[in-house]
Amino acid sequence: MDKPTVALMYDFDGTLSPDNMQEYDFMKAIKVGDKNLFWNESMQIAQDQQSSTILSYMKLMIDKAKANGISIRRQQFVEFGKGVVLFPGVEQWFDMVNSQGSELGVKVEHYIISSGLKELIEGTSIAHYFKKIYACSFMYENGSAVWPAVAVDFTSKTQFIFMINKGIYDIWDNARINDSMPDDKRPVPFQNMIYLGDGETDIPSMRVVKSEGGHSIAIYKPGVESSRAQARNLVRRGRVNFACAGDYTEGSELHRAVIATMAKIKTDYYFHALERTNQRRNS
Repeated sequence: MDKPTVALMYDFDGTLSPDNMQEYDFMKAIKVGDKNLFWNESMQIAQDQQSSTILSYMKLMIDKAKANGISIRRQQFVEFGKGVVLFPGVEQWFDMVNSQGSELGVKVEHYIISSGLKELIEGTSIAHYFKKIYACSFMYENGSAVWPAVAVDFTSKTQFIFMINKGIYDIWDNARINDSMPDDKRPVPFQNMIYLGDGETDIPSMRVVKSEGGHSIAIYKPGVESSRAQARNLVRRGRVNFACAGDYTEGSELHRAVIATMAKIKTDYYFHALERTNQRRNS
């Protein structure tokens, strides 16, 4: 019998990294000493223009880069991504979970679903572990960023969960995304999904995954009580199965929760396979 595929889907900012990815090398390059200045300006643009907060921050990134004489070529954004800080254990996490998943009898796939910038994520040391990175990105002409290509907000994140469920990886392919597909033909069943996010903006995704039989984990920043309280509140509201600190080291609470969930997915998979076989024999 084939191994079940488990999809681990991660938000990025606050989930794999303690802070917003723009707050590292990019903000240093545009000479922003107080990160709140950037985000306040972005919010002001959104309010003044009645625009998406995601599109506002993307526009501000371009404007600030130009004003500081910084290349807005794709590779420059990727270079900025190299300075993004990750939670403890993240760099070792993927090989560890892949190996332990294989020992359990499951195939593990990793995905990013983020409102951050894809180009920055691609510059991180972990980018090659993801089967697909769904995140905001720019269009480029003559190598320079000119216009947003993809803007991912808290509601549109759910679209990518359905794409993973159906095995569709081209964002532009609206026909296939919206086409019906029998549940038994979908490469990654919802019950085989584990969504990791850090808070309110991930609630629609957490709710979709959990309500469809999958599993969700709220990540909080270690030592920050407000972050922990928010994650615990999501447990109380039934949005997630676990609230765990952003500690990806072996033996951490997060590690134990993911491994236990993968073991449950495997057991459920073989149970339902046996159940279907038995029903066919006795029908």
